[in-house]
Amino acid sequence: MNGIQAEKQEEERESEAQNVVLSPSEKWIKHPLKDTWTLWYFKMDRNKKWCDNNVIVTSFSTVEDFWSIYNYTQKASKLIPGCDYSVFKDGIQPMWEDPQNKEGGRWLINLERNDRHTYLDNVWLEMLLCLIGDAFDNHGEEVCGIVVNIRQRGDKLGVWTRNCNNQDSILHIGRVLRERLKVPKSCTIGYQAHADTSTKTGSTVKNRYEM
Repeated sequence: MNGIQAEKQEEERESEAQNVVLSPSEKWIKHPLKDTWTLWYFKMDRNKKWCDNNVIVTSFSTVEDFWSIYNYTQKASKLIPGCDYSVFKDGIQPMWEDPQNKEGGRWLINLERNDRHTYLDNVWLEMLLCLIGDAFDNHGEEVCGIVVNIRQRGDKLGVWTRNCNNQDSILHIGRVLRERLKVPKSCTIGYQAHADTSTKTGSTVKNRYEM
């Protein structure tokens, strides 16, 4: 997918959202999401503890609030290397140690550095829509949140789940990701358990599942 196609798709999504015709009563009613979500921002400061670098930006629980935040938040591709965005269910922190994360893992998508300005923003938005739109059906309760890591050598996108041994849910989530994100067949996405990632370097972690 090239930059023009990605930009066009994003414009079409925003146009569709803005052109929905509402009745007079609906204009005054916000449309609630199934869950409340919290946006986190991480920026590395070596003079602080890691957890202190990860701060809450805001929380949202309606479609309208989501689009307001998305449209007025800096795009992921504009963040400097070393920064992250995370969107997690309210009450869950974007860290392995959180009780609702520690037994889980993540589907991981690695992007080349050249993809940052052609693919990253489009796929991040699609992941957000999957997350808040309950695209994972009855397996959505397994999802804790999503993360985008901006790094010098290449960016990473992850979907975090609660239980790394819940194979049916994990594989279903992986299939939905491949379809919605239009991941090329030549590209493999892998699922890694947090327990493995926390004890090994990234290049040595083996995927529990692949899609």
